[in-house]
Amino acid sequence: MVQLMLEIKAELENLTNFQPQSGCDDPDFSYYLKLKCGNCGEVSQKESCVTLSEMVDLPKGRGSAHLVQKCKFCGRDGNISMIPGRGRPYTIEDSESQEFAPLMLFDCRGFELVEFYFKDGWVAESTSGTRYKDINFLDGDFVEYDEKGECPVGISDLKHRFVVTR
Repeated sequence: MVQLMLEIKAELENLTNFQPQSGCDDPDFSYYLKLKCGNCGEVSQKESCVTLSEMVDLPKGRGSAHLVQKCKFCGRDGNISMIPGRGRPYTIEDSESQEFAPLMLFDCRGFELVEFYFKDGWVAESTSGTRYKDINFLDGDFVEYDEKGECPVGISDLKHRFVVTR
């Protein structure tokens, strides 16, 4: 069992409080992840989608997890559970100091997380208070103009990392 904290970092321009739509513990936010089998080392070809609101029973009735999957190469079962309450919004102060911020903690059994994909379902707030909803990165960076603050706003240079925690 390994617990991995997903941490994010970005270049925020006149924005703060960058996070999933309903906060860091948004039950409907989809985390798109690439997995590596802890047994044979095979990396999944497709990304897996995990949300807090969806639970799956473990094989042989030993509880439940947010994702239960079998390695396509060796057939070994693995599962991932999400542990809410450990993340926080990414702020303009984090961006200015080029710091990573915690987003979600994952309890991994039989799999290692190797990639996170920034897709859709994000929000951020301009420094003048304008709230931007439904931010997506499917076409690249987010760029807008804040009428209230009379300045450009944007999110670019998205990065992530997984940090082993105890």
